[in-house]
Amino acid sequence: MTAALDRALGVLREDVRAMHAYQVHPSAGLIKLDAMENPFRLSPELQRALGERLGAVAINRYPGERTQELAQALAAHARLPEGQTLMLGNGSDELISLLAMAVCQPGERVAVLAPVPGFVMYELSSRYQHLDFVGVPLTADFELDEAAMLAAIAELRPAIVYLAYPNNPTANLWDDAVIERIAQAAPGLVVMDEAYQPFAARDSMALMARHPQVLVMRTMSKFGLAGVRIGYMMGNAELIRHIDKLRPPYNVSVLNAEAGLFALEHAEVYERQAAELRAERAKLQTALAALARTVDLHAYPSEGNMILVRVPDANRLHADLKARGVLVKNVSGMHPLLARCLRLTVGTPDENAAMLAAIEASLTSS
Repeated sequence: MTAALDRALGVLREDVRAMHAYQVHPSAGLIKLDAMENPFRLSPELQRALGERLGAVAINRYPGERTQELAQALAAHARLPEGQTLMLGNGSDELISLLAMAVCQPGERVAVLAPVPGFVMYELSSRYQHLDFVGVPLTADFELDEAAMLAAIAELRPAIVYLAYPNNPTANLWDDAVIERIAQAAPGLVVMDEAYQPFAARDSMALMARHPQVLVMRTMSKFGLAGVRIGYMMGNAELIRHIDKLRPPYNVSVLNAEAGLFALEHAEVYERQAAELRAERAKLQTALAALARTVDLHAYPSEGNMILVRVPDANRLHADLKARGVLVKNVSGMHPLLARCLRLTVGTPDENAAMLAAIEASLTSS
């Protein structure tokens, strides 16, 4: 038995066996503010309507036309310019993996570039495909280091440059002029990851229209459908057509497609939710700034549905908040620039009030 298992393990890639899996922390019984989810449920009326829609879906058939209709509806929702097209992914994670597959050249060293700290899947998906991931540190105030980015592009000639807009976990939008110069300098793809676009003041659609190598990636997760797993990527029709060849033929289920279409038909509901979350974000920022006058805490500006805060001891505060029933994300170990930092998701008014009370109680008692 042991010998057979050892032989089976031996056929797995050594680097895969050495990797650490993406961690999803248990949240049962806690106020869940660690994953930038939309905290609002649909009204009972819309829940019933969605249930009826899903109940009528032909789940005995493979996905087909309905997913194509979802792609068309998303293109209309995003106001996709002429000459651009859209492909679907099972969340943004799958799209990132497909991009890594698309640029991998067997026997050659291919670089992927992104600012760090940033979304961990850029690096993980690159390593899965034996690509050379290079992270370029942000400045101390989490802005793009333009000189370092341009130098790395000139030296490495990366196949992909990822720019999250807003960035995760820092939640800020970078200087558009700097992004423009990076797009002009990049020899390959420039992927603008707009996962948090519903909460941001600007987007990259005009940048994509000016530069055929720029792709814009979005997700319905922050729209309010994190459990449905629908991501989409937009860009030059010829580029997208080739990348789409790598997509599994039935990667979005008929149930997910129907839920996505239903959400787009009720987009005004989700837009109101996003507006409320933006208002709650502003209230949280004001409350955190007031708290910072009495305790050692610094909250950074945000254009997402999250706020990055720096505290004296992130590990202790994270554990203390969890003991008080509030789960946030401890990002202090992700990168040296994030030392002593926690990421707070913007929740409902009641959730935010409970989180603020727990933070204040913990920091004033230490």
